[in-house]
Amino acid sequence: MFMHGSWFHIISNMWFLIIFGDNVEDRLGRIQFVGFYLICGLAAAAAQIALNPSSTIPMVGASGAIGGVMGAYAILYPYAKVEMLVILGFFITRISVPAALMLGYWFLLQLLSASATFGSKVGGVAFGAHIGGFLMGIALAYLFSFKQR
Repeated sequence: MFMHGSWFHIISNMWFLIIFGDNVEDRLGRIQFVGFYLICGLAAAAAQIALNPSSTIPMVGASGAIGGVMGAYAILYPYAKVEMLVILGFFITRISVPAALMLGYWFLLQLLSASATFGSKVGGVAFGAHIGGFLMGIALAYLFSFKQR
């Protein structure tokens, strides 16, 4: 969770953590957020290992734990507006959508990507970790009655 493969890798992870993490941390408090983040990261690693137990490819990155933050955000702030960049050929625009829609779309892409790479023997994105972290974030959001701060 604390090592990354490149500068782009860490910057993209931190971008999503900045966007979604501050609100979840406000809801949980600093100490609880650290525990929440670590649990999501461990669940993400466990999910990736469960999907490909014989893999010898190292896992790096925080995206599974951040997936957990995104799952909690989808439950805690489903109607918050999120800006999305839409690229259709040469046409580029932004649209504002509810967080639950954007994060649901992101989760669907992770499921589709995981199914397309299932059993692969080469390195790449740990889609199983994204899925496992996201589901743990949702479960923890329901499990704990996060106080309104």
